[in-house]
Order: sequence, then structure tokens, then C-alpha cells
Amino acid sequence: MIDTLEAVLLLLAAAVATVALCRSVNLPPVLGYLILGAALGPHALNAMGESEGASHLAEFGVVFLMFSIGLEFSLPRLFSMKRIVFGLGAVQVLVTIVVVALLGGLYGLGWAASIALGGVLATSSTAILSKLLTDRLELDSKHGREIIGVLLFQDIAVVPLLIVLPALSRPPAELGVTLLIAAVKAAVMLSIVLVFGQKWMRTWFALVARRKSAELFMLNILLITLGLAWLSEQVGLSLALGAFLAGMLISETEFRYEVEEDIKPFRDVLLGLFFVTVGMFLDVGLILANLVGVLAMLVLMLLVKFGVIVGASRLYGSTPGTAMRTGLWLCAGGEFGFVMISSIDGVGVLPPEILQVTVAALVLSMLVAPLIVQISDKLVMRFVASEWLLRSMELTRVAAQSMSTQGHVIICGYGRSGQYLARFVQQEGIDYVALDLDPDRVREAAAAGDTVVYGDAARRETLIAAGISRASAMVVSFSGVDAALRVLHHAHALRPDLPVVVRAIDEADLDKLTLGGAAEVVPEAFEGSIMLASHALALIGVPINRVVRRIREIRSQRYEMMRGFFHGASDDEDGPDAQQERLHSVVLPEGAYAVGRSIAELDFGVMDVTVSAVRRRNIRGISPDPEMVFMAGDAVVLRGRPSGLSLAEQRLMGG
Repeated sequence: MIDTLEAVLLLLAAAVATVALCRSVNLPPVLGYLILGAALGPHALNAMGESEGASHLAEFGVVFLMFSIGLEFSLPRLFSMKRIVFGLGAVQVLVTIVVVALLGGLYGLGWAASIALGGVLATSSTAILSKLLTDRLELDSKHGREIIGVLLFQDIAVVPLLIVLPALSRPPAELGVTLLIAAVKAAVMLSIVLVFGQKWMRTWFALVARRKSAELFMLNILLITLGLAWLSEQVGLSLALGAFLAGMLISETEFRYEVEEDIKPFRDVLLGLFFVTVGMFLDVGLILANLVGVLAMLVLMLLVKFGVIVGASRLYGSTPGTAMRTGLWLCAGGEFGFVMISSIDGVGVLPPEILQVTVAALVLSMLVAPLIVQISDKLVMRFVASEWLLRSMELTRVAAQSMSTQGHVIICGYGRSGQYLARFVQQEGIDYVALDLDPDRVREAAAAGDTVVYGDAARRETLIAAGISRASAMVVSFSGVDAALRVLHHAHALRPDLPVVVRAIDEADLDKLTLGGAAEVVPEAFEGSIMLASHALALIGVPINRVVRRIREIRSQRYEMMRGFFHGASDDEDGPDAQQERLHSVVLPEGAYAVGRSIAELDFGVMDVTVSAVRRRNIRGISPDPEMVFMAGDAVVLRGRPSGLSLAEQRLMGG
């Protein structure tokens, strides 16, 4: 028997390896956690024994997950999307539960078990689908908005479902009273918290923030989250509901984003432990014995949810193609299904065999979800005849805008950057054609006279319709690297001589986009720094021609002088800059391995590290010659990624 500490250490060690493996093969870590739990649990290696420590710790993962959902609960956002969220989303969840319950009744399940099964299968994976929408630049598309709206309602629906589903185990005579009491408690608690809590919460957080202590701020977040979760449990409700209310309170304050960043490490780690404990529940032998049942449950879930969503989407006025895309994206299960299974496990709502089959079907559905999304366009074009007509009309509109143009600029993306660019181009009397996937933006801008049309610049046929054969240049103004690379691929195939300028958020994407075929890449971080420097130099009296010459030199050298930055304690080790090139200074003492050896001799290139500068006797030499020999006391400035810098420092100091 292993104790609690040993159990947690075992879980953490195995989780590190599992998450690293999942990241390397581009799979969601949640699937790795589930598989890890199945391997360690009592039905496989039984490495965890009967230890309850990790299981209790993992319960906090659900608390922090629901707290994060509460932080995302924005009343203005919900109001702006109310038709999709409370219309399409509500219909999808309720009708899915009803249909699954009816099918469960035909199968012979009791009404309580059938309703519980419907609730478990009704949700989809917010984590997986929102990332796919972002990566594919489809957040602002018609089906993207429907998907986000439905996911929002599913997140909200989890709260009452966590109250209702465990109560289904009670006798029918007590069920109504139990649910009524729970509803009254939840309503009273919600009213008190929302009516009196928001003002108090804003005042309290402002008081804590004035102390300017990150430690105090973090402790305060934990106190509020766990305190409300405990209070909710004391009045007979779930921990998750209290955490959700805590998130709602903070979401209406100006401290929301800082709280969200501070809580993220706790949420992700503890939620990972939760999914490991769910995986331990899996009995692989029982699942294999009921493999036909697992596959039947998987197919049932995909077909039922697909049919319900397509029907609901059509009911709310979507085209067949949009409805089918929304259905394909949302038909798989999600992580909240496991949360609900955890809440009803042990209370006898669902038979153990059905629980095992359901968990296995959820895991498989989350595995196939990205694959379904990948082929969704092909399926829609294959089975929806009107989609060909709509696609043809879209291309016709794009071609109509570009037909009379010659030597124009194609602008891919008509957000703020694209619109500012269009105004510059227009001032010079140059025609442009802009492509964007936000229908509201396109409608408003086109009504104002802008030459913008709805179209996906990452599609070959759209670029042809936009007149790429006659264009003088193309600008990719959105920041998605993967989509920009697709645009570059098609542009290079259609017009190898066409110059393409691409916007990049930071230096990490510069080389990737340049290799992808961009004539120029404009990193916002570099250009912002250049503009700050040019204004500062001009204001202190440096001649403007010298400032302009300096800027031209920096750009002609492809920002070589600006590559890398010195990393500090305040920089986020898990943020977007974590793996970017950085600068690191190493002072060589007497006896260091590098003393007496040249830069070329140390061969830093194999580590993907360069010597950016050497400071000797208070004189700093930029881009030193490879034949330069190091001396004791030299301050060597290395540039590279964190792993390479660590190896380079070891070579400098010890060989």
C-alpha cells in the first residue's frame, strides 16, 4: 500500500511523461491523462492501490475548472449572443437529453438512468473545439459563432446538471422535493452573491491589490474560490457551484484577467489529476468484453447529436451547409461528461457496465473529434448540393470585385490592421481587394464603400477569384501563422513572382514565414520598438536623416540587431515568449574551458546558439569574429533558445 505523498508523486511523474508525449503527437493532454489513469488504476497495474489522497486532491481540479468557466461568464457577451446561446444551445442540450432518454427507455434503462446518460452525452469539448476554431481562423465564421454559442450554453448547463443528476438516485416520491429544495437554495445563494457580492468583491480586491503583493493576491484568490465552494457544500449544493459563483463575481471586476492568469497553473495541474482519477475508473477488460456496446454508444452519440444540432441550426435559420458543419463539429463528447460521471459515480444512477461503456465512448469521441473537423468541409461539399452554389456565389462576388482591377493589392484579413492598410493604399490611388471571414464586418465595410468581400484567403480558388494573376502585391494582415503559411503556399503555386508581405506577432514566427515564401515579414514587437526609438532619437536632436538611415539598416539586416531579449524573473515561463530566442550573459572566470579558445572552436552552431556580443574591459563588441579568442573576465552574450543556452553555458564553463 502506498501513502498519499507517494501516490501524488507517482501521478505527477507519470503525468509529465504523458503530457510531453501527447504534445509531441499533437493530441489533447486530457486523453493522455485518461489513458494514464486506466494504466495505473485498480483494473490494470493497480499501482495506486486504494490511496484516496490523489482522488481528494483531484476534486479541486473540478473546482478550479468551474471557477474558470465563471470567469468567462460575461453577461454582456451572453446578451449579444442570446439568440444562439439560449436558443440554439438550449435546444441542443435539452433535445439531446430527451432523445437519449427515449432511446435508453427502449433499451430497458430506467428513466433516471436514461436522463443521466443524456446529460453526460449532451456536452462537447470546449477546450478542443475552441482551439481548432482559433487555429483554423473560423471563430468569426457562421458555423464558428454557432459552435461558440452552443459551447457557452453547455458550460452554463453543467451547473444545474451537477445538481440534478446525482438527485436522480432518490425515489420518485422524494425527487421532486429534493430538486425543489436544491433549486431554491441555488436561487437564494445566486441572488445574494450577485446582488450584494459584486460591490463587496470589487472593493475587497481593490484593497488587496493596493498592498502590491503577488503572494497576497494569489492567497486571496484561493480564499475566495475555496471559501465559496465550501459555503456551497455546507448548504447542500456542490463544490463546483460555489466555485462557479466565485468566478462570476470576479468576472465583473477589473481584476478578471490577472486572476485568470494566476489561477491557470492550479486549474490545469489539478484538473489533470482529476482526469487521471477518471481514467482509473476504466476497466479495460470489461470494455473489451463489451466492445460492440462501446462502438454502438459512440455511433449513437455522434448520430444523435449531429441530427439534433443540424435540425436545431436549420430551425434557427442557418443554411444546410452551416448547419451540417456545426453538427459535425459538436457531435463528439467533452470533458464535462467526465465531470458529471464523477458526480454520479457511486450513487447508483447508472449501472457500472453502462458507466464503463459511456466513459470509453467519450474517450473515443474526443479522439475522433479533430479528425471529423478535418474532413467536415469535404463532407459538406459532398452531401449538401446547395453548398456548391453558395461557394460559387462567394467566388463570383470576389471575382466581380476584382474583375476591373489591374495591379491591385490583395489584403487577406480585414481587421484593424487590414483596414488601416487599405486606407494607406487608397490614399495612393492603388486599388485593393480585401478578403475576410467575418460576415458582419464585411457587410458594414462594404456598405461604407470598402472593396471587401466574404472569402477564405487560405483557399486556392478564392485567391484566383481575387485576381491573383493580375495583382501587384499581397498582404496577409491576420496573425495566424498556420493560415498564413497556407496562403503563402497557394500564392507561391499560383504566382511565384508575387511579393507577399506578412504580419507576425513576434520574432518566433519571422524565420518560419520567411522560409514559407514571404517577401517581407513585419514583426509587430520589432516595429513597435523601432517606432519608439525613432521618435525618441528625433526628440533628443538626432538628425532625421540619420534616424531614417538607421531604421533602413535594421530592416535590411532582417532585424538581426534586435533578435533576442534578456529574460527576467517577471517574464512568464509558460507564456508565449517562453520558447523564443533570448539573450544570456556568461562571465568567464579564470580556468573556464572557453578561455584561450576561439568562438569557432567551441562550435555553438550545433546547439543553435550564436555569440551576439562580447564585453571586454568595458568595451562591447557586437557580432564578434568567429576567430576571436576568449579571455578570462570576458562577458559573453549568447543568443538562442533556453535549452540551447543551457548547453552553451556548460561548454563555456566546463567543456
